[in-house]
Amino acid sequence: MAFQKVGLKKVTLANGEQIAYRERDGGEQVVVLVHGNMTSSKHWDVLIDELDSKYKIYAPDLRGFGESTYNERVTGIRDFSEDLAGFIETLELGKFHLVGWSTGGAVCMQYVADHPGKCEKLLLLASASTRGYPFFGTKEDGSPDLEHRLQTIEDVEQDAGKTLAMQGLYDNQNRDGLKAVWNALIYTHNQPDVAKYDEYVDDMLTQRNLADVYHSLNTFNISPHHNGVNEGTDQAKDIDIPVLVLHGDRDYVVTAQMQEEIMEDLGDNATFISLEDTGHSPLVDNLEQLTKRIETFLE
Repeated sequence: MAFQKVGLKKVTLANGEQIAYRERDGGEQVVVLVHGNMTSSKHWDVLIDELDSKYKIYAPDLRGFGESTYNERVTGIRDFSEDLAGFIETLELGKFHLVGWSTGGAVCMQYVADHPGKCEKLLLLASASTRGYPFFGTKEDGSPDLEHRLQTIEDVEQDAGKTLAMQGLYDNQNRDGLKAVWNALIYTHNQPDVAKYDEYVDDMLTQRNLADVYHSLNTFNISPHHNGVNEGTDQAKDIDIPVLVLHGDRDYVVTAQMQEEIMEDLGDNATFISLEDTGHSPLVDNLEQLTKRIETFLE
């Protein structure tokens, strides 16, 4: 199906941040798509085109990504989720479904826990855990030091193996380097066509908050457990709507253990489905399978 292409719109929140977003016309069911790290609403393009016309779709750029502003640094996942809350309130969306991919999954979980009664269903796609996404220090040989969990934003900013290496790719506009990372971790089997891949890399280079995101993921914890950095807020129990957890069976970014943590912490509200022969980007690996799972869940 083909929809009329809609350019980016922008809305200014009460906190002064301006959020850019894509909007696709549809029916009465509203779906809000929340992207992950190293992406923006741009990376949802194929799914926005594919989802049934009965869905009205909004896809915001989070603060510091895409065309959204980055006036204030992000100190935790809640900064993103409160921006999302402001976006939803400003557009007066009413009832809606949330789909969060990777880091976006953490953002959506925090939003639902803090703002009950608004989101009807939550879909977590290759999501970070309810206990965050751990970041470890780097040994002299470049391998991760699993005995040294990073603790502060300063730790994250100074880590050579992850933050400084990735920030160098951004600072030097190293397109081939970014593609190499994605080919090694995300587009391990299938890749977008050349033109679209170039558009995605252009989009990656808009990100201005890399260390913030790493730190936010490392400290995120709505579980009842200590995650190695901090005690959990035990808010996972407050997510009492239907949740679908989708995870590719060859996802090299988000582990199966993280999905098990989500399922344990969310309890009976959550259903898990493994996506066959799929990595961290089901949108590229098997769009048809992903679309079917989303539409079946949202019915």
